Amino acid sequence: MTADLARTIKESETKRDVILIVDDDPSNRLLLKEILTSNGYEVKMARKGGEALNMVQEDPPSAVILDVLLPDMNGLQICRKMKSSKQTRFIPIVLLTALRGNQERIQGIEAGADDFISKPVHRVELITRIKSLVRIKRLNEILEQKVEELEAVKEKLKTLAVTDGLTAVYNYRAFRRQLKHEISRSKRFRMPVSLLIIDIDHFKEYNDQFGHLNGDRALQQFASLLKKNIREIDCLARYGGEEFTVILPGTDKRSSAFVAEKLRGLIEKANFALMDRTESSRITVSIGAATYPDDAEDEETLIHLTDQALYQAKRNGRNRFVLV
Repeated sequence: MTADLARTIKESETKRDVILIVDDDPSNRLLLKEILTSNGYEVKMARKGGEALNMVQEDPPSAVILDVLLPDMNGLQICRKMKSSKQTRFIPIVLLTALRGNQERIQGIEAGADDFISKPVHRVELITRIKSLVRIKRLNEILEQKVEELEAVKEKLKTLAVTDGLTAVYNYRAFRRQLKHEISRSKRFRMPVSLLIIDIDHFKEYNDQFGHLNGDRALQQFASLLKKNIREIDCLARYGGEEFTVILPGTDKRSSAFVAEKLRGLIEKANFALMDRTESSRITVSIGAATYPDDAEDEETLIHLTDQALYQAKRNGRNRFVLV
């Protein structure tokens, strides 16, 4: 048992437990209340089943002591309703009955009852059973909480595994997986998919001039600008260093040229804020573009040709795009 779990259990045990008594007999209610309060429990009481169901929904108790026979509904019906609700399913239910037959107990277990107390009530037996059931309830609640926390951590780890830590866009691993998926869809639906590789021009000089912290900040702003100006179905990823990729599903060569020029122009005109400086900086990009299946037969070839187009854009003077 970890220290955190032990501390959680200990903290839960310091809270005063509330027991709901559901019985239409005033003398039974008062007797049960006296036994429970003298042992440190807070007590709430209900005379009818409908009243009890409202109370457990509004303020769930630690346990319910429930008479089988009530004026408005059978105690077994209340059991079923409570155990079918996520909010109340872990609340222990003790059925109170004057009958000692096995059939009634079997029906109670099938309805979801956690224990039985026979009338007349034995004080020590009642308190012993309530203590045990309340502790089990606490442990179930803590277990459910820990499971939810683990699921949240699991989801966070899944996100981190495919996300670039600096720019919060997809990383290289996610890019390769998504490109494979989009090419598979392209084959199935006979539609094109285009790829852009975008490289920030002279980024080493940018880092030398403004510092690496401003370089990182520029990458963050750059990624944010790209993300805001592509479609939701497009996939933006950091390819490595100052290179980014954009997968454009359902986009042919002509449309990819339009997207590439739009992004190039937006970046050229954008101001990139600098840390501890009043002035801003400017950057430009070179872009390579290729389309499946027009230019390539598979993802590896598509990446290679797009990278060659990017290299050509740089050779041609940068701040431009080149289509395969």
